[in-house]
Amino acid sequence: MNAAADHLPPSLPPLREVIRRHELAAKRTLGQHFLLDGNLTDRIARTAGDLAACSVIEVGPGPGGLTRSLLAAGAGAVFAIEKDTRCIAALRELTVAYPGRLFVVEADALELDLASLTPPPRRIVANLPYNVATPLLIGWLRCVHDFLSLTLMFQKEVVDRLVATPGNPHYGRLSVITQWLTRPQFEFNVDARAFTPPPKVTSAVVTLTPRPLPLAAASFSALERVTAAAFGQRRKMLRGSLKSLRIDPAAVGIDPTRRAEQLTVEELCALARLLTAEGHDAE
Repeated sequence: MNAAADHLPPSLPPLREVIRRHELAAKRTLGQHFLLDGNLTDRIARTAGDLAACSVIEVGPGPGGLTRSLLAAGAGAVFAIEKDTRCIAALRELTVAYPGRLFVVEADALELDLASLTPPPRRIVANLPYNVATPLLIGWLRCVHDFLSLTLMFQKEVVDRLVATPGNPHYGRLSVITQWLTRPQFEFNVDARAFTPPPKVTSAVVTLTPRPLPLAAASFSALERVTAAAFGQRRKMLRGSLKSLRIDPAAVGIDPTRRAEQLTVEELCALARLLTAEGHDAE
């Protein structure tokens, strides 16, 4: 028996039975891969930290495997956001087992202001649908101080990008924006066989803890434009890749013959400030 089962109300049926009864075959078009291993979902819940004194927002709960673990771990309240109407009835069975603690929100998370769901403190804990994971993250980074932390599962290649440092081949735009605003911590890998159906890639869990202040001064829009230009032509020297932005790296003490992958987050922020100072930020 797994750890989650020790804390679950006895009336809850096994997840495989829930999936069968509600005909919840995972849909590839929704990027669905369901986690049924209670030991693994318990581990994710523990990794997210102390859940008792905060609300937890889960995106893409599917049949509710991770949802069960979050509730069993003592989350004060869980807001489960699910787009797939087939899963709603299965999730609502859990609201009976955990009265007043689980709130099922039928919505597209890409169109939802998560902070509007519940007062702070809040944490996001989710096994994200692969097809929208990166757009969701970018949106949350824009308002990252709305959350105590984000404990998320992505394809491992995405986690590699989030934690990569200068000089690493995975270092790029997503690395810079994420590390500018948060402290990313790789937690553990998840074998494809833990999912139903198994994806063709390894997954990994990462925790993002918002920094009290960004790593360096810059506007989000300017840093996005600088990183898009610099890493969009990452083989080029900065004097070439940044030519379209009409800024000179030498003006902030950066050698124009360097490449984007060699620059620290702070140096890229300096280029973003230069873009703003020269009035090109809004273009």
